[in-house]
Amino acid sequence: MNLELSEEQAAVRRLARDFVDREIIPNAAAWDRAESVDRGIVRQLGRLGFLGLTIPEEYGGSGGDHLAYALVTEELGRGDSAVRGILSVSLGLVAKSVAAWGSEEQKREWLPRLCSGAALGCFGLTEPGTGSDAAALTTRAVRDGDGYVIDGGKTFITNGTWADVVLLFARTGEDPGHRGISAFLVPAGTPGLTRREIHGKLGLRGQATAELVLDGVRVPASAMIGPAGKGFAVAMSALAKGRMSVAAGCVGLAQACLDAAVGYAGEREQFGTPIAGHQLVQELISDIAVDVDAARLLTWRVADHIDRGLPFATESSVAKLYASEAAVRCANNALQVFGGYGYIDEYPVGKLLRDARVMTLYEGTSQIQKLLIGRALTGVGAF
Repeated sequence: MNLELSEEQAAVRRLARDFVDREIIPNAAAWDRAESVDRGIVRQLGRLGFLGLTIPEEYGGSGGDHLAYALVTEELGRGDSAVRGILSVSLGLVAKSVAAWGSEEQKREWLPRLCSGAALGCFGLTEPGTGSDAAALTTRAVRDGDGYVIDGGKTFITNGTWADVVLLFARTGEDPGHRGISAFLVPAGTPGLTRREIHGKLGLRGQATAELVLDGVRVPASAMIGPAGKGFAVAMSALAKGRMSVAAGCVGLAQACLDAAVGYAGEREQFGTPIAGHQLVQELISDIAVDVDAARLLTWRVADHIDRGLPFATESSVAKLYASEAAVRCANNALQVFGGYGYIDEYPVGKLLRDARVMTLYEGTSQIQKLLIGRALTGVGAF
């Protein structure tokens, strides 16, 4: 793997970095307090081409490779994980799934809008009773004439109240487990679909996280994406790449921790000297730096595998596991450098710690990643 960025990748990274420094970092604390990101950020992400990365230009995308996508996601994570999540879900889970599994009609209908920011997508997989055990979902789509009627509920859905289309997973057959699941593209305005935003979250407070209730939601048969009964494959293929996006966002969050800790340690004086000169503070900072580098390299490896057409699912689990746990360690160490000041939201590290904590939970908990890695290495199912 060549670790030197191409001119195009370096330019994309600079563009993302400048955007984050100018438009996101100055507003992140206010958005966190208000529990709402400025929705205008979506159009800005679209205008810069970030919402269309890796999507073919013929469908309104901006092309590019997965390393460029990881670089942008990292920068967004450095600025505000709530904004990173908007892109990771709408592009990484929804638009990429439409590009990979959708019919030509579905691609033409949804991809140009998703890539421009004119529309957002959300990923309707998790249910109140089924988190890690996604194959046990109970939302049901029953065939009725030339369409399906869907009933059920979803929870912890990122972009849930903002989305214009839901990539929804529902049981269409009587087969147990994953074999009976199909995927649908459901416009958010469809009668019978109601959405309620979840407030009071520990972190990612600016992100629109929602519960979805489906009561007699009718969609045409053409709304199904991918073959009938293959919805679980659609979901898992999306999550395999999505874990790289979460890992990249964690790298950015960890980098923000490093930047904040180094900056504060150079300014704060104790015992007549900047605390940057104290060995145990240097230890905290060096631990953060090592975690940042290791997580970044693991994430870049996933992007390299995807772009070269190599298997990447296990590598994606490795990167997501390490980077998410590292982000928590980095935020905790950064807070320790700040001391008591890290505990108030005048400084950024408290928010970084709160945002980092969920990374070990969603798109597959750390425990699920270990099971996936172990199963891949041994060939023995662990569930």
